[in-house]
Amino acid sequence: MKTPALLWSALIGAVASARSMTPMATLSAARLLGHSTPGALALLDRPLFKFGALAMGAGELAGDKMKSAPDRTVLPGLLARVASAGIAGAALAPRGRESAGAAAAIGTAVPLAYLTLDARKRAMRQVGQTRSGLLEDALVIAGGIAIVSLAVRGSKSSSR
Repeated sequence: MKTPALLWSALIGAVASARSMTPMATLSAARLLGHSTPGALALLDRPLFKFGALAMGAGELAGDKMKSAPDRTVLPGLLARVASAGIAGAALAPRGRESAGAAAAIGTAVPLAYLTLDARKRAMRQVGQTRSGLLEDALVIAGGIAIVSLAVRGSKSSSR
């Protein structure tokens, strides 16, 4: 069965809806492991970008558990989701369809940010901020890894 062309882009947008930096961190990890992405993005080959994305992903996971962490739907949070989803969506789109992949990811990330925030708030009432955040982290990280792994599986490995 053939995978719809922009499926991976839309799915990585769903990941960005909950954790804005996870799509970039998972893509950076894949590139560091030598995997290429379907879409062509030179940005992913810059060491500063790769290591910076990993650091930002880890920082976001820690910061999310703080009582002072802002909602993901405030303007800076939405802008981070747009940027991360757009870059990741382009990278996971078929070559030549990077713009469409970016649009699919952004179109998924922004509306889902409101739904994932509502789910997180309900979970916080049930199990608290830290436990709900750790559960969300586990789901989002696993999803990000699975999506990127499946998307790059069909791409030729490189020495990146």
